[in-house]
Amino acid sequence: MSGLPVASARDVRRHARRLALRERRWVAGAAALHALGAASGLAGPWLLGGLVQDVTAGVDDVTRITLLICLFVTLQAGLTAVAMFVSARLGEKVLAQLREEFVGDVLALPLGTVEEAGTGDLVTRTTRDVDLLARAVRYAIPDTLISSVTIVLTLGGLVLLGPVLALPALVGVPVLWAASRWYLRRARDAYLRENASYSRLAEGLAETVDGARTVEALRLGGRRSARMDDDIATSYAAERATLRLRTVYLPTIDVAFVLPVFATLVIGGLLYLDGMVTLAAVTAATLYTQQLLAPVDTLLFWLNELQIGGAAMARLRGVRRDPVPFEGERAAPRTDTVESKGFEVRGVSHAYRPGHDVLHDVSLTIPPGERLAVVGPSGAGKSTLGKLLAGVHAPRTGAITVGGVPVSALPLDRLRTEVALVTQEHHVFRGSVRDNVVLGRPSAPDAAVEAALRAVDAWAWASSLGLSAAVGSGGAELSPAQAQQLALARLVLADPHTLILDEATSLLDPSAARHLERSLAAVLAGRTVVAIAHRLHTAHDADRIAVMEAGRIVELGPHDELVAAGGAYASLWRSWHGGAG
Repeated sequence: MSGLPVASARDVRRHARRLALRERRWVAGAAALHALGAASGLAGPWLLGGLVQDVTAGVDDVTRITLLICLFVTLQAGLTAVAMFVSARLGEKVLAQLREEFVGDVLALPLGTVEEAGTGDLVTRTTRDVDLLARAVRYAIPDTLISSVTIVLTLGGLVLLGPVLALPALVGVPVLWAASRWYLRRARDAYLRENASYSRLAEGLAETVDGARTVEALRLGGRRSARMDDDIATSYAAERATLRLRTVYLPTIDVAFVLPVFATLVIGGLLYLDGMVTLAAVTAATLYTQQLLAPVDTLLFWLNELQIGGAAMARLRGVRRDPVPFEGERAAPRTDTVESKGFEVRGVSHAYRPGHDVLHDVSLTIPPGERLAVVGPSGAGKSTLGKLLAGVHAPRTGAITVGGVPVSALPLDRLRTEVALVTQEHHVFRGSVRDNVVLGRPSAPDAAVEAALRAVDAWAWASSLGLSAAVGSGGAELSPAQAQQLALARLVLADPHTLILDEATSLLDPSAARHLERSLAAVLAGRTVVAIAHRLHTAHDADRIAVMEAGRIVELGPHDELVAAGGAYASLWRSWHGGAG
């Protein structure tokens, strides 16, 4: 199972630059406030150096210098507080934009992409990766900005004191540069592997929990446990790899912090003894160098978090990447119009795994308004054909058009209103009965909702609950059959021109299903309907029947004609009708 794409480092940097330019006024304001705060902080060491010089010279009145130091410390505190507020507000604004973009990107993903990637990867990106990015935006980026401005201005203050005194502060730079270069070359890939291991772990857990009854019935507990142990071991190894990077990097930079202060004291002291600098300059330089340690430490600490946040952003941005078009669709024009409502399937083959086609050179014409039943044994490719018609997957070869337009050329929002797929898997959303029915048409009046529920034989139980009754998580529990009726009511209300029904009434008992299908047929008259079914009364009522075996259409025609032909369909009909009788 392949995961969703991951954006390149270049794409992440480009997007971060766009975000900064979009909020350039806020960014400039935050940078200016931090610069003023850092500049105010430079006055304290300079004044303190003068105070030491004056005391050494025998000056007793230090009230003025003391008051100035207090003033600049207070000013620095005030400016820093305002700057942090502005930075925090900017961070929350950018984070909100990133979250909104991500939600939009996730909702725009083709269903086929989600199915291929698996829920574990998507869930991990929407939870853990969003949280990691939030931490980077809220804390790492503002603190990095503050530290960077402080370091630049402090180094500027050292140069103004005397270029010679600025040199000792730089003795730790080669060590920091070498350690950071070593770390950054390895960190991004290591954190991407770590995040991917969490996706696989989440996927395995979700599969085991969702399929708990199957696991128990088939005695798969040992196998699933072994899979979980393997996933945990992989995640553990990935975490150890990133931890190993930190245990080498962080102690190295801690050692590098000690060198500048030591060098400034020694070299500054020697220069003072030679009369080349004043005691005030040596004192201020030592204090500036000491003052550099905190922002450098903060910068390097958050550098690690920025790597984690960058890896998370690469995974979030990766969701936005358009999938590579399949063969046969590369030149498909983009359009918002559909001339008619018929399907044309030409030479379609499809595989979920390379080299293992489940459909083989399928060709089929479905005129507008026809009701086509697709039947055949399990594994014949019926559901795959339905998903291709609905645009969930793209064919490996061949083409599928609706009204002469490739299905892949329809924008996703238009496709979902034109062609609707209903399967036996239904989700009841948390909300009222009405909320669940009007998902495809939110402005529908209650009368239309009632008509849709009546069309699917659901009005009796729905009216007893009430349209405003809460269902889904925390609400009234609906049976699988009721959930299926709710999904069909959504379909009736949405009123698409083409419907793909994949065992859409399988959870109802046969007599109820037959009554419901006849009711639906009356409501959906004139629309194109492709019904995939095991119950052959669905085929009996259809205009034509396509019989599939081993990924191919082996028979095509009306019920009576196929029965008279005595082929594969006739054999299925006799077997089913005899059992049903």
